[in-house]
Amino acid sequence: MTRSLSLASSGLPSSIALVHEWYTPRSVGGAELVARELDGLLTAAGARPELFALVDGESRQPRSWLAGRRVHTSFIQRLPWGVSHVQQYLPLLPLAIEQLDLSPYPLVVSSSHLVAKGVLTSPDQLHVSYVHTPVRYAWDQMHPYLASSHLARGPLAPLVWLQLHALRQWDALSAQRPTALLANSRFTASRILRYWGRRARVVHPPVNVERFRWQRPREEFFLSVCRLVPNKRVDLVVRACNATRLPLVVIGDGPERSRLEAMAGPTIRFLGRLPDPEVADWLERCRAYVNAGLEDFGIAPVEAMAAGAPVIAYGAGGFCDSVRPLDGHTEQPTGLLFPQQSVAGLVAALEHFTERRLWLRLPAEGQRLWADTFSPARFHQRMTHHLERIWQRHQKRLALARTPLSLSVPLP
Repeated sequence: MTRSLSLASSGLPSSIALVHEWYTPRSVGGAELVARELDGLLTAAGARPELFALVDGESRQPRSWLAGRRVHTSFIQRLPWGVSHVQQYLPLLPLAIEQLDLSPYPLVVSSSHLVAKGVLTSPDQLHVSYVHTPVRYAWDQMHPYLASSHLARGPLAPLVWLQLHALRQWDALSAQRPTALLANSRFTASRILRYWGRRARVVHPPVNVERFRWQRPREEFFLSVCRLVPNKRVDLVVRACNATRLPLVVIGDGPERSRLEAMAGPTIRFLGRLPDPEVADWLERCRAYVNAGLEDFGIAPVEAMAAGAPVIAYGAGGFCDSVRPLDGHTEQPTGLLFPQQSVAGLVAALEHFTERRLWLRLPAEGQRLWADTFSPARFHQRMTHHLERIWQRHQKRLALARTPLSLSVPLP
């Protein structure tokens, strides 16, 4: 099959492969939302993106955005529980992603948080990878991950260590394959440089800010919305609200829930996982959104600001991109960033916020105006600009490589 070189209205080729790790009902987060937006902007540009993934459990779901779409999948799709529990095949995922045949497509775009960037392409194909994160549990989050894993404390521990060692090697090697890298935040770009030795331009991910109403009256409770897993550090939020006796509502579910509920005091409520409209309702009414984790970007804080809520968050990682701190010199602040990822650090921030009534200096309209800069329309604009620029540069390189050598140039 020959590659199509016809151009879409944007100047991009009309034949494009869009690669993502997996499409499953059990995993619908920021990375999946980015893949959906990438599909939409490529389609709007006049291209015909073909979808590739390790597994697909979404295209047969009537209400999914993938309903009726064809998704090219790997051999993991045919393995027992491959679709529902794809991550249990972690040692096979690098091999599986390399088996996807992308040779007919002059442009490959990948949305990668694990292995999607590792697809194989030829020198004359352009591969642009949008990176959500270098694999956290293989690099800087390895020790917290091992500390929370029962497998890493039992007789299989050496096997887990060896597996992560092999994953690090493959991760660094496969990161050299894309022609160009785009990162979702400055923090992710710094991790890409540290672990992969490559530079990446930053394009912040899209957030559906229009679904929130920012004009509603605020109530006195604080809000946490996230998966209840160790790296989200909801334990710090719970302990800090225990110490300050501030009302806290926790939305989300996960393996940490029972432990968190056991340590929670009388001012804390756990609501579990809620539908999006109910989450929006809580965000539109809370006094502030609180997050003590270290995020690669952090979509939930942007959603909170779109709903008019100030943000109190750990001042590191992606929050430095998504939240404008109330520090005395930043214009139009949207929240409070605390410098130490500890109970004491968060307690100090909560007390400072409440005692000085800092929400009066963080008006809801200002929150929404800043959140609008992360809208899907802005993402489409920035992403299309980068893709067109990189494609044009790639075409120039190909043309130069195909230029006949001058007779004055000595042959080797």
